Amino acid sequence: MTKFNTTMVTTMGGQAQVVTFALDWLLAQNEPIDEVIVLHLSSQDSRVQKALRQLAAEFPGDRYARASQPVRFRRVPITRQQDPLCDIQDEVSAEAVWQLVYSLVADLKSQGRTLHLCIAGGRRIMGLMAMSAAMLHFDHQDRLWHLFTPDELRKRAFEGAIMHVEPAEGVRLIQVPIAPLGAYFPALRALAQPAYSTTSQQAIGVRTQVMDQIEREHCRAVIERLTPRQRDVLRGLALGLMPQEVADQLSIGLTTVHTHKTAILTECRNEWALGDSPRLDYHFLREKFRLFFEQG
Repeated sequence: MTKFNTTMVTTMGGQAQVVTFALDWLLAQNEPIDEVIVLHLSSQDSRVQKALRQLAAEFPGDRYARASQPVRFRRVPITRQQDPLCDIQDEVSAEAVWQLVYSLVADLKSQGRTLHLCIAGGRRIMGLMAMSAAMLHFDHQDRLWHLFTPDELRKRAFEGAIMHVEPAEGVRLIQVPIAPLGAYFPALRALAQPAYSTTSQQAIGVRTQVMDQIEREHCRAVIERLTPRQRDVLRGLALGLMPQEVADQLSIGLTTVHTHKTAILTECRNEWALGDSPRLDYHFLREKFRLFFEQG
């Protein structure tokens, strides 16, 4: 039997149909799903209990009855210090969600699995945390999805009253574009190593550090293409001088400063791929280059 090695991960509240709607759509697109993982809050909640029972009936013996094919079904409750988490009401519970989602996605990717992450149901912060983890661990073949269900159908299907629909009903997954930063910048992947105590704040810190480094490389590339006098003008503007102050400091005319500024901004448009818009001025130069010159 062919092993597909592809997992669909879905966030869920009390609506079991978000899982089957998403899975049916992916299978209809010939995506080789062989595992489904549902992230949910405490099963002590009656609506979550009902949804999990409905899903268990859809996957008897780790087979998806609708498609009559092997699909392993796993439910992953969100916990805080091993206790079921009933809701996400503060920073501590939000951190628990981050830890679980981060660890789950990292573990699946360490197994070499291709992921389809559907932020379909449950608390919105569950989806946001899942997106954050995806940015760190996704590769280019992985996908992040939003489930679209027409309003009228959503009402009819409420709490699993309808578990499957025909394509004409309009249910579909919409791909959410994200940059797989970990694939581009291996330093981010270091967060997955056991040596790191990976909290959400640490993840933000490392991502910020990496993005700052990217900006420095852009700045350096622009500066290398400038003439010495253009660099002097850029330094003055970046450090907060007004154009006339730059002219006075460099003993050149104001018109010359503006000419150099235009050339500098042209290089910036090319380096940051900004095209013809937005309008750029010396405020842009201060924002991008101030720290570069201050830090040396």
